[in-house]
Amino acid sequence: MKKLFAILAMALALAACDKAAPPPSFQSVDVTGLGYARDFKLTDHNGKPRSLADFRGKVVVMFFGFTQCPDVCPTTMAEMAQVLKLLGEQSKDVQVLFVTVDPERDTQELLQQYVPAFHPSFLGLRGDEAATDAVMKEFRVVRMKSAGKTPTSYMIDHTAASFVFDKEGKVRLYVRPDMAPEAVAADIKQLL
Repeated sequence: MKKLFAILAMALALAACDKAAPPPSFQSVDVTGLGYARDFKLTDHNGKPRSLADFRGKVVVMFFGFTQCPDVCPTTMAEMAQVLKLLGEQSKDVQVLFVTVDPERDTQELLQQYVPAFHPSFLGLRGDEAATDAVMKEFRVVRMKSAGKTPTSYMIDHTAASFVFDKEGKVRLYVRPDMAPEAVAADIKQLL
């Protein structure tokens, strides 16, 4: 009988050691296993063709916006710069990507000036209309032009959240635009 208890105690101890760590508890929306937002083919603001595979080994934060945006886009970019500051040394393992929803006005040269102004490591991505439409469809991002006083002074309403990918390139989080940088940094730390 003592032998049976000893075997049972050892089995319970081994079972306790075998338990996996609890899954992370994110403040962002956990979209692990999402059937879309898998990849993109765009050009960065330096003229280099890019896809998600180029950033393997880093946590990637991808935000859709445009340079003429008066509010959520510059605010999100400034907050992402704050997130990197909060991450300290770990920020070297994070890549922020700004994808323009306005390829008509957001030229490579304009993105080259605009995006790194928020943080030198940030990359701006663009494509022609067809490539932009394909990426927006893959990520289920919407945009709608509103006419301005001139043909080039239009505004664009668009999906204003960010997608976060883990180091293996799998989409994991959907970050709402109202989240504090501290909460976003805490979520990213769990993926690092």
